[in-house]
Amino acid sequence: MTEAQQLPLFLKKYPVFSESFTSNANVILHTGVAENFLYSLPSEIATLIVTSPPYNIGKEYETRRSIERYLAEQDSIIDELVRVLNTQGSLCWQVGNYVQNGEVFPLDIYYYDLFKKRGLKLRNRIIWHFGHGLHASRRFSGRYETLLWFTKSDTYTFNLDSVRVPSKYPGKRHFKGKNKGMPSGNPLGKNPSDIWEIVAHEWEKELWDIPNVKSNHPEKTIHPCQFPVELVERCVLAFTNEDDYILDPFCGVGSSLIAAINHNRQAIGIDKEQRYTNIAKERLKALYRGELKLRAMGKEIYKPTGRERVAQVPEEWRNQDLFEGITES
Repeated sequence: MTEAQQLPLFLKKYPVFSESFTSNANVILHTGVAENFLYSLPSEIATLIVTSPPYNIGKEYETRRSIERYLAEQDSIIDELVRVLNTQGSLCWQVGNYVQNGEVFPLDIYYYDLFKKRGLKLRNRIIWHFGHGLHASRRFSGRYETLLWFTKSDTYTFNLDSVRVPSKYPGKRHFKGKNKGMPSGNPLGKNPSDIWEIVAHEWEKELWDIPNVKSNHPEKTIHPCQFPVELVERCVLAFTNEDDYILDPFCGVGSSLIAAINHNRQAIGIDKEQRYTNIAKERLKALYRGELKLRAMGKEIYKPTGRERVAQVPEEWRNQDLFEGITES
């Protein structure tokens, strides 16, 4: 099979980019302020809004401000996001923590009220775990972020069969009642519930164990807080159908758009940084050509065997009292 034959049918039929909204484009990639562009979108167009907004931690694309001012600015954007989300739609808001003078402000808790007061309903609070990050010295090192999954109504798109996992006991049978002796499970697998551990294609726990995008990640670009495509793919498969619109109002280098297009959805992305949207467009073009490097969804995370030098205790640390000179803080 050739690379062209391996591409999703959607990519071969509709390789159309646009800077502004147009119904014949399957990728709308706009450079500008999210709130301004959202005004131009039709109401209830998106089946899924998935994003990771700025955390107000002083990255190169944001100006650090008080937590109150930061949330007030996001509040006005959320008004427009709720307007463009359709009745059967979901909103996935992935955030970490804002830290000031060593004190942690959990952003998911602050954001909850902003969505709840607009009538959205929280279906899951999902934990995304990763193995690498900044090392703290006066508190435990953070190794997770949270994804809030809200829906606009009680009649929302949820494709359970797309995310089922193998049953632990597929041979289990009913022991009484009219189905006595018949298999008691679903032949497609079990519902992974709200506790997911994504390792080697299994969603067993609510701990989403997906590596964050660091220097050795195949998807790494210049963006300092890049979204892994794999994290979005699970939302795309569970909460949308083919041809649905997926919107990322802070799309950065386009990971959400790639996840959408790779599964035959339509994508709308907005980012105020031209250099990021330029990279997003190049990544999408590489996807169309079958050349984009992606980490396979569900790929097992590498664990050292103990033979590698980095997995061994340094010679300098051996046979010495590591607690010598350390005082209680």
